[in-house]
Formats: sequence, structure tokens, C-alpha cells
Amino acid sequence: MPEYKFIAVESHDEGSIVRILLDRPKTRNAQSRGLLVELNEALLAAEEDDKVRVVILGGTGPIFSSGHDMGSKESVEERTGPNFHPTFLNNGGTREGAEARMLQEWHYFFENTKRWRNLRKITIAQVNGTVFAAGLMLMWAMDLIVAADDAEFADVVGTRLGMCGVEYFAHPWEFGPRKTKELMLTGDSMGVDEAVRLGMVSKVFPAADLSEKTLEFARRIAMLPTMTSLLIKESVNQTVDNMGFQNALQSCFTLHQLNHAHWAEIHDNGFAIGLPEDGVPSWKDAPPTVRASFDKVRD
Repeated sequence: MPEYKFIAVESHDEGSIVRILLDRPKTRNAQSRGLLVELNEALLAAEEDDKVRVVILGGTGPIFSSGHDMGSKESVEERTGPNFHPTFLNNGGTREGAEARMLQEWHYFFENTKRWRNLRKITIAQVNGTVFAAGLMLMWAMDLIVAADDAEFADVVGTRLGMCGVEYFAHPWEFGPRKTKELMLTGDSMGVDEAVRLGMVSKVFPAADLSEKTLEFARRIAMLPTMTSLLIKESVNQTVDNMGFQNALQSCFTLHQLNHAHWAEIHDNGFAIGLPEDGVPSWKDAPPTVRASFDKVRD
């Protein structure tokens, strides 16, 4: 098994179940370039291995993923420092203007997530804590979601970055259209109970039992013949695709790039997200999210 720096990989039940853990707990498993590249390598390795029937994706520490890495020391060094990551010189990285950002985000955020959604294995997200923004992308790319009883779900990029959503905009399909608008416009979160009612989350367990209970769930699914499980997955995914899912994703990715280009054009330094002078509070000083309530304007 390869040595990874930003993820951990476990093999269970003679290799029939693989659990991949985002392993940057100090950054709440923020998604740096190094982490995303390693995650893709591990998922493709699991896909290639005929012994593997089910892949679990989780995270170490108190939060499954806080979303994109917005500026940790490691992330800055990947772009400009001694630990420069070579992927910033390909897939559009050497182009100029909005083209570079568009191509890099298409490959490392958008197309990667679509690839993981269509992985030729059954996949289970094992989530805990508040799942933020791009953490939702990873979670939604999995076939099933198992959550700890402390889980919350929020996309705060509208209220903290002035953005219309993340690159893989599955929100209306997962939250529903109006709930998506509410959560995006307010920055509020959704609790795990409501996520279960929506059908987004399949199982909820105490946080202390999440790892073992998810493994038990995976064992049950691994008993199904692989041809059957894959065609069940493909039947559902193709149905959603025929309802417009893929086209909607592509359209919203384009809108995401327009949003970035707007901010980059009006800022002298080309910064591609909203800033406090634009009326967008600094994400660094943002208060904790609060759960959306149907009978209150604000808790």
C-alpha cells in the first residue's frame, strides 16, 4: 500500500472493504491540493482492486471536512513555497487570467468529484461534525451517507466568500430547491435529523460508534453480488442524469467561474472572492454556523 501524507487507508475483511480517511485534523481536514491528489489516487486504487467491494470515506478528528483549504501554511507552501505541488503547473496552471482558475478548478474540484461519484464500487461517506462547503461535495459524491448524531451540514460560501456555491453544485438535488436557497442565503446549517427526513442521510449513530457502525453497514452491502450492486448504482445514477443532473452541474460550474471572475475584475489585486469592503464578512472572523429554524428569523 502506498505511503500517504494527507490521508490514511485501512483494509478490512480481507480487502473487501477499504476505508479512506482524510487525515489533516489540525486543519479540520481542509482540502489542500496534496490531499485531493492523494484522495484521487487512493480511490482509483480501490476501484482497480477486484477484491474491494465497498469503499468508506471518512475523516480523522472532530470534523469530516471543513471544505477547501483557504490558507493554511501547508496550502500556501503548495502554491508558492518550498513544498510546491507540481500540479499547479499543469491542467491550466500556466495559463493566464480566468482560464487558469477555470481549468484548475474543473480538474481538481469539479471533474474529480464527478469521477468519484461514478466510481465502479459502492461508496459510503462516514461524516461527523459540521460538514462545510466542499466537504459536502465529497460527501455527496458517495452513494450512501452515514452520519454521527452531532453532524451538521452547511455551505457558507455565499455569506463568507460572496460565492454562489461550490464547484460541484449538487445542492438542489440533495437539499431541495428552496432549502438550498435558504441555507445559501443565510449561511445557516441543517441538522442530521432533517437530513434523514430528506433522504440525504441513511443512518445516524452516536459519534463514538460511527466508525464501527459504518463498517457493519458496509459489510452488509458487501454481501451483495458485485454485478448487482454496480447495476443498482448505475440505474439510479443514470436516472438522475436523465433528469438533468449532469447538465445542471456543468451550468452551475460555469456560473461559479463567472462569480470568481466578477470579484477578480473589481479587485485591484485580482482576489477572486468577496472581501469585507464588498459587504462580505471576512471568513477568518466568521462566527459559528447556527441551525436553520422554520419558526425563527435568527437564533
